[in-house]
Amino acid sequence: MATTDAMVDAAEVMDIAALMLRFPDDDVLAARSAIAEAAHELAPSAARDLLVPATQWWAAQPADALRGEYVGTFDMSRRTSLDLTYVTYGDRRQRGIALLAFRHQYREAGYEPDGTELADHLPMALEFAGTGHPAGLQMLRDNLPVIELLRLALEDAGSPFAAVIAAVTSALPPLTDEEVALVRTLAMEGPPTESIGLEPFAPPEVMPEPMSGLACAGSTTGGSR
Repeated sequence: MATTDAMVDAAEVMDIAALMLRFPDDDVLAARSAIAEAAHELAPSAARDLLVPATQWWAAQPADALRGEYVGTFDMSRRTSLDLTYVTYGDRRQRGIALLAFRHQYREAGYEPDGTELADHLPMALEFAGTGHPAGLQMLRDNLPVIELLRLALEDAGSPFAAVIAAVTSALPPLTDEEVALVRTLAMEGPPTESIGLEPFAPPEVMPEPMSGLACAGSTTGGSR
């Protein structure tokens, strides 16, 4: 993010990753070949080296197999949730404030996300960064410890999606020593839970807007399919 060229390259990586981490609905499936070609056309980098084989696998999978892999990976485990604030706040009420911060950043940048996902959904944040707006890349950097934790969880599970997350982290400035310690703490403790009351964890203003037509997929912690 230090130069314009670096920002452009990072934005292209995030744009590809955003599509690969969406639920593979018919629109995504139809675009797979083009997305794989876009990965090949990236400038040489660690991110490109990770994305090229990942897109080859992703584009070659039968539709039902890819959908099954996606659901099994992101919908069945709290540790591989694509909702960034879930890892640090779980279902506690404090998560609502964090979600409001995401929405505020989108609106300040003039970005209007589509879909039924919460504002912290990683594919949404990646799509925002893919626009090239500096605030989008900064949003990802601010949440890098959680993204790194997701990468580690996917690698531990042997998921081919781990390479996609690794491409994202490789295109961002590295973790500080303090952030590495935070990742270790989060890995040991896991998402916290709310033990009092049954009210929703977020106020209505941070919940996703209704949307007609096709919806992107989401994890069970933050969206519905």
